[in-house]
Amino acid sequence: MLPRRIVAALTFALLVTSQTFAASGSKATSRRPAREGAPGAEVDSARFRPARAPRAFRFPRDHASHPDFRTEWWYYTGHLRAGRRRLGYELTFFRVGLTREPRASRWAPHTLHFVHAALTDETRGTFRFDEQAARPALGLAGADTARYDVWVHGDSARLGTDGARHELRARTGEFALRLELLPSKPPVIHGENGVSRKAAGPDYASHYVSLTRMATRGTVVVDRDTLEVEGSSWMDHEFGSGRLDPAHAGWDWFGLQLDDGRELMLYAMRRRDGGVDPFSSGTLVGGDGRARHLTRSEWAIEPLGRWRSPATGADYPAGWRVRVPAEALELMLTPTVPDQELRGAVIGVTYWEGSVAIRGRARGRPVAGEGYVELTGYAGRAPGVE
Repeated sequence: MLPRRIVAALTFALLVTSQTFAASGSKATSRRPAREGAPGAEVDSARFRPARAPRAFRFPRDHASHPDFRTEWWYYTGHLRAGRRRLGYELTFFRVGLTREPRASRWAPHTLHFVHAALTDETRGTFRFDEQAARPALGLAGADTARYDVWVHGDSARLGTDGARHELRARTGEFALRLELLPSKPPVIHGENGVSRKAAGPDYASHYVSLTRMATRGTVVVDRDTLEVEGSSWMDHEFGSGRLDPAHAGWDWFGLQLDDGRELMLYAMRRRDGGVDPFSSGTLVGGDGRARHLTRSEWAIEPLGRWRSPATGADYPAGWRVRVPAEALELMLTPTVPDQELRGAVIGVTYWEGSVAIRGRARGRPVAGEGYVELTGYAGRAPGVE
């Protein structure tokens, strides 16, 4: 899912940033906070396409940008090894359309682009995060519609010349990533008939695709060390044009890779009344790449602890028991570092997105793994929620 991934997750950010970009093409980073309450442009929702079933996907074309839809993101997380050192990373690119109408000036913004980059040092117990934003003017940012290539300033994600490998590049003031990812399974289409629903009603939906296991190698520069790394990654790609149901408070998302060769994705859309939306769902991916849609009644998530952010005061669940009874699957998830809270200054989004270790049992046999969990709506309004 957000930061990888619910329909129109960053639309509200336009209220903070679009006026700034209309006046200037300069680079924005987390070291240059956006003005609180700055006026912004309205989004021309009527001219963007809604997510509708059925949808047929064509790859690699559908890894590229879909500007007919208002909001789109490409989201990578992974676990990397360099000798005994263990790292987790996130790199996410967002595209938010403002209008489909032609603009009189090439300086008038029609699209905004954002990137989030985070690095968890699981061995040393540290977490680093950075963000940037730009508009397409002067080539500062963009997302190609013909082949997969997205970028914001010097950060980028693109398909290699072999049409299979994903090439990631990111550089912040504290770390840098240069990675190549090769999928070991075909793309997984979440939901039913090509549509992932988030609530009752046709507009609370998106098109959501994942590459759930990608062999990864490359370099990470951190703490003045240049580390040759290898490991495994997960990619999400989601696009749509709606908002979240006003009854939603936020969501909890889980992307889990198990050492028996399977992957599990779950998202729980949390309601303001304390319940979970019945349209919350998941996908179980077998070792052979075959995917099975999981309805809300087929899984359960139980928080086992809490963590309070010393920076924001937000109270997050920390540690979970995940069960899929039909598969006799029970997993215990533990954050590798407690504080993996991303406190965004550019677009004002604060959420917890972190690496977790997995232990459990599958049909009576021990199983282990690693994954990422995303928690929104615990530190103020969740993206896309009115």
